[in-house]
Amino acid sequence: MSRKLARVLEKIEHAGATPALRKIRRGVEKESLRVDVNGTLSQLPHPPGLGSPLTHPSITTDYSEALLEFITPVEGSVAGVLDQLEKTHRFAYQHLHQERLWVTSMPCIVHGDNSIPIARYGSSNIGQMKHFYRVGLGLRYGRLMQAIAGIHYNFSLSDDFWSHWQEIQGNTLPTASYRSECYLALVRNFYRHTWLVAYLFGASPAVCGSFVEGKKHQLEPLGQSSYYLPYATSLRMSDLGYRSTVQEQVNFSLDNLYGYVEALRKATETPHTSYKDIGVKVDNSYRQLNHNLLQIENEYYAPVRPKRVARSGEKPSHALRDRGIEYVEVRCLDLDPFSPVGIDQHTICFLDLLLLHCLFEDSAPLSKHGIREINHNLQKVVLEGRRPELTRLDGGSQTLAEEGGKLLDDLVTLATLLDGTESTAYRDALRYQRSKFSNPDNTPSARTLRMMEEHDGSFFEFAMAQSIKHEQFFLHYPPTPTDVVAFDTIAADSIARQKDIEASDEISFDQFLANYFAQ
Repeated sequence: MSRKLARVLEKIEHAGATPALRKIRRGVEKESLRVDVNGTLSQLPHPPGLGSPLTHPSITTDYSEALLEFITPVEGSVAGVLDQLEKTHRFAYQHLHQERLWVTSMPCIVHGDNSIPIARYGSSNIGQMKHFYRVGLGLRYGRLMQAIAGIHYNFSLSDDFWSHWQEIQGNTLPTASYRSECYLALVRNFYRHTWLVAYLFGASPAVCGSFVEGKKHQLEPLGQSSYYLPYATSLRMSDLGYRSTVQEQVNFSLDNLYGYVEALRKATETPHTSYKDIGVKVDNSYRQLNHNLLQIENEYYAPVRPKRVARSGEKPSHALRDRGIEYVEVRCLDLDPFSPVGIDQHTICFLDLLLLHCLFEDSAPLSKHGIREINHNLQKVVLEGRRPELTRLDGGSQTLAEEGGKLLDDLVTLATLLDGTESTAYRDALRYQRSKFSNPDNTPSARTLRMMEEHDGSFFEFAMAQSIKHEQFFLHYPPTPTDVVAFDTIAADSIARQKDIEASDEISFDQFLANYFAQ
């Protein structure tokens, strides 16, 4: 363990702050495509029994009408998060008639961009804004990119901990400012470790042939209808997935909150030539919200983001500027096709450890060159992370396995502290991740390829088999009558709220959009 982390943990224990440190607040946003019985992307509208995707607190859609997103409430325990995800899946399956959820990040059978329906949120101004924003995403990046699913992990620490920590550090800044500084330091360090997340949790080393049809790519054919790279970990995080060369022009600063917010503002106000060519409102229909580098702040693709829950109609950047960072959103996780809910206890516990490590370690500023190097390292790992003796691009002699093992060594004492005397969950999570460095065949990317071999090298057949397996699990354990009543009530309330919003609009959509961007 590093000397810095050892001293930090000693101070936390000495100050009696360990119970406060354990009060981690966490939540999950989990996406899954709806597919028909043949494994083709669903063309049906959002199931009405699931409520309104505009206003439902835990069941919505992301880019596509077929891309469900399940959102847990903030939970104080790992078990609580997983329980909420299971309950939501069980309820959803009661309304997926002749459909099932696709369990991998990379899509099922698709037939080009036009086969991917864009999500709709009703006739209200805010509903139209959400829809036309997605129309713009499709025209800017292609709908295929937007049909890739993932997991977002939201992490924060309690007010009680921050009071202890600020006192331990002897810091006299206003609490919100201090907390924001600390979260940004965490984010900078997490950027430096995104390669680790891709290696340990990447589960997309292959794709269905329909996903790359007509595209230039460096993938190798596998079986009759799949493509892959033999040592890849997460093609979702490669150029085939959530990367944008245009967004690399945005000069984002993570050194202070003002710089970060200013970068967001400038990116949403700076025109981009190729987006101008698309047009904004053409033939009385919107093609995008504007022609700037980012239509809105949420368009920025990043492996991790500082966040604050915004009020209705408030820009996320204004929420951050006015009230500071509230939590951190980890966005670089593939769906785990071996877990019915797409994520498991080992993963959550390890993320807690890594995020705390990122908070407690020194965090130097990130230069443009540093960010480029981080991105190059990440791309090396997503494309060939399991290659034997692979080293990073910075010229170091340590292999990824050696570097990863050293970091895991640093986390042992922290895991012991979080476990206390009544649990071994964090130490178990560390042991499980360590096995992936000692034997890369234990990584989910390697497991995926190994199971594809059982299906004649077919990504589709592997993913379909896993999707059916998880469907049977949820149908075998349906929701309790109490949960059904609770979810039905929430769904009905969400539909009523959408109707209320639509009835209360008093201005045109053009004016609504102008007011939003005039903030």
